[in-house]
Amino acid sequence: MWPWEHAIVGYIVYSLFCHVIFRDSPGGLDAFTVVFASVLPDIIDKPLAWEYGVFDAGYALGHSIFFVVPLSIVVGVVARSVGRPRTGVAFGLGYLLHLPSDVVDAYVREDVFQPALMLWPLETVNPHDHGQGFVDQFLEFFTRYQHELLAGDLSTYVWIQLGLTAFAALIWLFDGAPVLRELLLGCKRLLFGLAGIEQSSERPSERR
Repeated sequence: MWPWEHAIVGYIVYSLFCHVIFRDSPGGLDAFTVVFASVLPDIIDKPLAWEYGVFDAGYALGHSIFFVVPLSIVVGVVARSVGRPRTGVAFGLGYLLHLPSDVVDAYVREDVFQPALMLWPLETVNPHDHGQGFVDQFLEFFTRYQHELLAGDLSTYVWIQLGLTAFAALIWLFDGAPVLRELLLGCKRLLFGLAGIEQSSERPSERR
C-alpha cells in the first residue's frame, strides 16, 4: 500500500474506535499520532533498504510483528504514565494496522499471499535491487501510479482508494478537523496573548 493509503485507513479505523469506545472524536495529538504510526514502518524500512542497502527489501524490521508488538507496548506504557493513554492507543492501532494491510494489499492487487511481509527475520521477501536510491525508486513507482490516474482509465482498486479518501475527509471534518483545529487554536492563543486578551476555557477535547 502507498503511505497515504495506510494513513487513511489508520485514521478511519481510529476515528471509528474513538466514537465507539470513547464516545468522542479524536484529539489533535492522537490524530497526528495514528497517522504518523501508520506510515512509520515504511519510514523505517524503505530508506534503509532502497537507499542504504541495510535490508534486502523494504519489508524488514519496521514491518516485523516481533518489533511492532514490543514497541507498541512500550509506547502505550509511556503514554499512559504521562497521562496520554489515547496517544498510546493511537500509536499501537496505527502501527499494527499497517502490517496486515500490506498483506491484504498484495493479495488483492497481485493475488499473492505473503505473510512473510510481517515475519522478519524468520521469513523474508524477495531481495530488492539496490541500483536505485530511495527517491528514484519512489518516483519510479509513483510515476506508474500517476500515469493511471492521468489516463483516466482507473482500476477498481484505484476507485476504492478514491472512495476511502473521500470518506476519510468527511470523517475528519465531522471530527472537527483535528490537528488543523489545534493549530488554529494555537495561533489564536498566540495572537490573543500578544494582544493581551484573555480567552475562555478550552473544551475538554482540546486538552487531550
